[in-house]
Amino acid sequence: MSNDSPTLLQTQERLVSAIRSEISDAEETLSATADQAGEKMARLRSRIENRLREAKFRLIDAEEALLARTREAAHAADHYVHESPWTSIGVAAGVGVVVGLLLGRRL
Repeated sequence: MSNDSPTLLQTQERLVSAIRSEISDAEETLSATADQAGEKMARLRSRIENRLREAKFRLIDAEEALLARTREAAHAADHYVHESPWTSIGVAAGVGVVVGLLLGRRL
């Protein structure tokens, strides 16, 4: 697993969040304009509906990519733990000691 994997996962999570926000805003706009009539409003609503549909497709793609990367990271971690169990135990114990010391100082 490369060093840039967490950054990629964070970027994908931000993308999914931004797309969800865009979808929510578009749905809110559609609801707010539901009672308004006219040719301009009909075109605007049509444009918003198209963008909403596109955003939903992008959201599905982004979620699938994020899920694939998360599975890949979990598989790599699982593989590492099975290949190096004592190293994993040592690292976990070291992290536990450090966290314990830090928490002990605060109390």
